[in-house]
Amino acid sequence: MTRESRFRNVAGAVLVGGASSRMGRDKAALDLGGVALASRAARTLAAIVEDVVLVGGEPPADAPGRRVPDPPGPRCALRGLVGALAACDAPRVLVVATDLPFVSRDLLLALIAWPEADVVAPRSERGVEPLCALYRREPALDAARRALAAERLALHALLDALDTRHLEGADLAAVDPDDLALTNLNAPDDLASAERALSGRG
Repeated sequence: MTRESRFRNVAGAVLVGGASSRMGRDKAALDLGGVALASRAARTLAAIVEDVVLVGGEPPADAPGRRVPDPPGPRCALRGLVGALAACDAPRVLVVATDLPFVSRDLLLALIAWPEADVVAPRSERGVEPLCALYRREPALDAARRALAAERLALHALLDALDTRHLEGADLAAVDPDDLALTNLNAPDDLASAERALSGRG
């Protein structure tokens, strides 16, 4: 996509401020193939949308996008989601966790093209992925703020409370034929596996 063809009515957000307790170090700065994870996610988003925000944590200096802090509240993904939606002006927001290194442009474009709903999220055999999803900003932000205030922190419960559609089955496989796009890096072994997968792609 050229700069002129990037979406203006969809923004992108990378959630950077995760706890990283199992990994033992800041996931956002983890190097995979010579690129920090947060930079990978931000570059993928910046290739298709004009406005990208990096929410919370300490994003790498080379990650494209605006830096915004997490809002007040318990340290959790829901807090990051509230921060992401509040920081954007576009009516829809692609939200991606920093620890999903293989999220692709094809997958994100498929979420944008899917019939509109409050949330469009991929669903695989591993379940629904709320941190690689397209959110309709206003209803999702209202519901997420209420959930955060009530300390109902589970993202899946939030999706259940909203009009959520799923990219799944053959439609998901068409844009993720290697079944890698939703690979989540939680522990050092996951990073080693991702490095092997990246080498195999080369």
